[in-house]
Amino acid sequence: MNLTVHGRHIEITDRIQGYVEKKVSRLEKFLPQIREVKAELVHSETQAASDRYTAQLTIWANGQILRAEESSDNIFASVDAIIDKMYRQIERFKGRRFKNKRRHAAAAAAAVDLAATLLPEEISKIVRTKQFVAEPMLPEEAVEQMELLGHDFFVFFNIETNSLNIVYGRRDGQYGLLQPQVA
Repeated sequence: MNLTVHGRHIEITDRIQGYVEKKVSRLEKFLPQIREVKAELVHSETQAASDRYTAQLTIWANGQILRAEESSDNIFASVDAIIDKMYRQIERFKGRRFKNKRRHAAAAAAAVDLAATLLPEEISKIVRTKQFVAEPMLPEEAVEQMELLGHDFFVFFNIETNSLNIVYGRRDGQYGLLQPQVA
């Protein structure tokens, strides 16, 4: 795991660096695939003393990005708060992935049962139409959005190719990009 601690308007002392390293290393046992972590600590002159020290933590793990930000009157309290928030995000993230796998398995089994009972012309009937806005973004941003939403795929307008694209999660844990072309 590669940890970077950056400070704005605050000196990152050995004590602060060690404190952040100690706290972040505990996250690794809950999410062992963490590759990179960036901690940004900011001191702002605000009227509210409770918002003077802000800590932001960004984690990259297997193509996933988790981010938390908290403010308090003490830099160490801010670090503790983002670590607590990140624990909850990791818990939600891991739970969502497990629940999605179970949901997909149940849905696939139900689809097989349904297909066995229906006639072929009833299977291909469109029963719902959905409209949405395809946001312009990069494929990496689309993967992030797909994961944050907990979906298997995500349709977006690719600003690199000026076309409608689809990113999807593959069975091997990687991601795929579909770039439709008109024949």
